[in-house]
Amino acid sequence: MNRKYFGTDGVRGVYGGPVINEEFTARLGFAAVTWLRGAGERRHDLVGAKAGTDEHRRASGVGRVLIGRDTRASGAALEAAMARGLRAAGATPVSLGVLPTPAVALAVKSTGARLGVVITASHNPAADNGIKFFGSRGVKLTDRDELAIEGYLGAPVSAPVLPLENLPRATADYIARAGALLPPQSLTGWRIVVDTANGATCTTTPAVLRGFGAEVIGIGEAPDGHNINAGVGSEHPESLAARVRAEGARLGIAHDGDGDRCILCDERGGVLDGDEILTLLATHALAKGRLARNTLVITQQSNLGVDAAITAAGGRVVRSPVGDRYVVERMLAEGANLGGESSGHIICTDASTTGDGLVAALKILEVMLASGQPLSQLRLVLRKFPQQCAALRVAEKRPLESLRELAAAIRAIEGELGAGGRVLVRYSGTEAKLRLLVEGPTDAIVGAAIARLQGALARDGMLV
Repeated sequence: MNRKYFGTDGVRGVYGGPVINEEFTARLGFAAVTWLRGAGERRHDLVGAKAGTDEHRRASGVGRVLIGRDTRASGAALEAAMARGLRAAGATPVSLGVLPTPAVALAVKSTGARLGVVITASHNPAADNGIKFFGSRGVKLTDRDELAIEGYLGAPVSAPVLPLENLPRATADYIARAGALLPPQSLTGWRIVVDTANGATCTTTPAVLRGFGAEVIGIGEAPDGHNINAGVGSEHPESLAARVRAEGARLGIAHDGDGDRCILCDERGGVLDGDEILTLLATHALAKGRLARNTLVITQQSNLGVDAAITAAGGRVVRSPVGDRYVVERMLAEGANLGGESSGHIICTDASTTGDGLVAALKILEVMLASGQPLSQLRLVLRKFPQQCAALRVAEKRPLESLRELAAAIRAIEGELGAGGRVLVRYSGTEAKLRLLVEGPTDAIVGAAIARLQGALARDGMLV
């Protein structure tokens, strides 16, 4: 499936560029509603009905589409453009304002909306923005759905800018849902540092934790439209670790700009990534008989140590392609209730339909409360294989099989590692980058292998 605009997590790019701009966003909204009618179903009803007219809206028969966004300065303009496209195609756009991506998913499912739109570039810098869609069940659209939407992209949309209907209770509903996941006042006496990345979780995560009685110390909590993810958040946990140590906190929690990721920091300042969070949650659930089908779903990117830990605990690991929506698809196919990515996308389907950084943090807090152990002790359940990654900028995404030097290097390294390691090479779904991952028996062997792969790519003329 060769999609032109959609990547692993929606459409993304620099605001004002060839894709992420008001004109394209309106077209995309119009195309999404056209697809929503059912891949051309009832198209004959629309013949002769001018876009944006009452006749067009009656023919299309599409209800409310919810729009949420993060704190980027470009978000409001893109929201207005998306609303124009949705309205021109016959939908009723409803603004949720600034709130986390999982809160949009919850609102779509709980209100019976036909579609949800999130305007965000997640962990990317403020100059970027993006668009991702959720279906009526609160689950991201499939590759096939996105390809179909692209097929309906047409001419620029001509429609007036009208005031948007609002759904102000969406944030309160999300806070209330999360606020029911732990016993009342169960975090009384806990000091927690929370890094909200100057993004969409600045209000929600601190409110929920304080609701449980915790003392919350915030960083990355002053969004100005231009500082989202800027040296803070899940991509930059160094400040979180330092603040946890300085404050004597029980743990630290970091999100990305739209709140679907969670990275943690133990009381000693040690950072836990998604693999450690998933392993901790899965082994605890296995011990309690709560891991559905005894199965954890992770991606190809996750460390081989996860497989070893889950197998030792009596569970089973299934891997999916990289991307949290692929994890969700595999979870549904396997009947699993826990899955995620090393990047910090954690999906707990008993509490959320998509990656939810707040839910992941609360689930870890639940384990800490039940065990009485600090996070520095609990994390020892995972012993990672030595691993090294690299993300290399490329001028174009040539087919990997056409890169002869790289292919030869991969074959040689895999032959040397055998069952004691692995090599993973893939293009980023959201950036012009090639990602390398090597795992092996020692750091020295892994580092040398990464250097060999980079050398091979240079000889293939791939690096810029």
